[in-house]
Amino acid sequence: MRNRLSVGIGAMVFAVALAGCGGSPGTSTTSSAAPTTATSSTAPTSTSPSTAMSSPATAGAEMKVASSSAGQIVVDSKGMSLYFFTKDVKDSGTSACTGACLTAWPVFTTTSDKPAVEGVTGTVGTIATPDGKKQVTLNGMPLYYYAKDKAPGDVTGQGVQSVWYLVSPSGEMIKGAAAGY
Repeated sequence: MRNRLSVGIGAMVFAVALAGCGGSPGTSTTSSAAPTTATSSTAPTSTSPSTAMSSPATAGAEMKVASSSAGQIVVDSKGMSLYFFTKDVKDSGTSACTGACLTAWPVFTTTSDKPAVEGVTGTVGTIATPDGKKQVTLNGMPLYYYAKDKAPGDVTGQGVQSVWYLVSPSGEMIKGAAAGY
C-alpha cells in the first residue's frame, strides 16, 4: 500500500511539474545554448517556480525573451510579461510605484545579486524595496508585473494609462500598442 501511494504521489508531482513546462499558443521563448543558474523570482501568482523539469538551456534563467503580440519582450522564468513604469527615474535606485500602485503592479524580485538571464542584452541589476527585497532592474529601470496578466503571454498592461510599457530584450520601453489593443 505504501509503495503504491509513493508511486502515485510521485506520478502526480511529475505531472504537475510537466504541466508547468507548457506554454500558451501565443507566446514562445527563445533559447540560448549556454545554461545559466540563479534563484527563483517572485511572480504575482501563488504557485512556486519549479526548475526540476527545466531543460538545461533554460534551467535557472530568471528573465528571458519571448515572442508576443507586441514583438520580442522580456518575461520571467514562467513566461509572465514584465513592464517599465515611465514615472521611475533611471538609475535612481528607487521605485516610483508605491502603496496602491503595487497592488496592480507587483514588483519583480529576486534573491540573487545578479539575476540569470537568457537572451536579455540590457544591463541587469537590483534595487532594494522598502521591505528589504531585491527588485530586478533592466538598464537601471525597475521591473514590474501587471496583476491582470493571468497567463504566460498576456500583455494586457501594455500602454495602461500611457505610463506602463513592455520591455524589449535590450532594455528599452516598447511604446507601440500590442496587437488587439
